[in-house]
Amino acid sequence: MPEGTVNETERLVVTRVFDAPRELVWKAWTNPEYVMKWWGPKGFTCPVCKMDFRVGGKFLYCMKSPDGQEFWNGGEYHEIVPYEKIVSSMYFSDPDGNRVEPEQLGIKHEVIEDAHDVILFEDLGNGRTKVTFIGNETMQDAMESGQLEGMKQILDKAAAVVAELAQAK
Repeated sequence: MPEGTVNETERLVVTRVFDAPRELVWKAWTNPEYVMKWWGPKGFTCPVCKMDFRVGGKFLYCMKSPDGQEFWNGGEYHEIVPYEKIVSSMYFSDPDGNRVEPEQLGIKHEVIEDAHDVILFEDLGNGRTKVTFIGNETMQDAMESGQLEGMKQILDKAAAVVAELAQAK
């Protein structure tokens, strides 16, 4: 494949190195109090974040745009390896967590069949942690829909929350 092209089935992968120990990054990722501070791209807020953080547990997030529009996501945790890995499914939902098909929202959304979101937490030593997010959509779709840029902005916001937690420690 020529350089600069993307294989249509290549999954969305975004990485970020945090200047904090893995336990602190994990805390920011798994505690609703902190997730509410970083979920959503720049300018968006998260007024609702419910998490039953266990295998088989469900979650429900509301992402609110600067103009007040709400976007709901529900999901389920499939695998949790403390401080190392979270595997979950995520879908568009209504405020009660019921699945809503993307087309009903006017969204073109391509997912890779049977793929789940995977988040890996890697201890790099010296108080640094690498987070790798592997999405259930293709890289091409994520670039075209703005999801790739949105995920980068979410990780920027998460880094600010982790930095606050590190200073408070």
